[in-house]
Amino acid sequence: MARPVHFEIQASDPQQLIDFYARMFGWMFNKWDSADYWLINTGPDDEPGIHGGLLPRRGDVPQEMAAMNAFVVTVDVENIDVLLERAGQLGAAVTVPKMAVPGVGWLAYIKDPDGNIFGMMQADVHAA
Repeated sequence: MARPVHFEIQASDPQQLIDFYARMFGWMFNKWDSADYWLINTGPDDEPGIHGGLLPRRGDVPQEMAAMNAFVVTVDVENIDVLLERAGQLGAAVTVPKMAVPGVGWLAYIKDPDGNIFGMMQADVHAA
């Protein structure tokens, strides 16, 4: 079965989003050679998850109410309430408020300061 092994974030201002995601989730960014590309380390290799990359956006910033035209990555988090508050403090907006996914956990969607949407999921088998 084919599984995702890498994700990419497009950024109008790469440093702005590097700062945002580093403060939001503690991710580490390393510029790859002389290219305008940053490798994203999201955590230890012996834990579930994938790493990604960040690159300059080619084209327009996603428009309000436009149809989604990209994959959305969902991040496993320990405390969704704390991170929803942190997202607002860092200039992001909640696009889908925290909601229960019965038997799975709590899910919310955020729009980062550059208009990219990502999900956050806090595991909780008792969510209802």
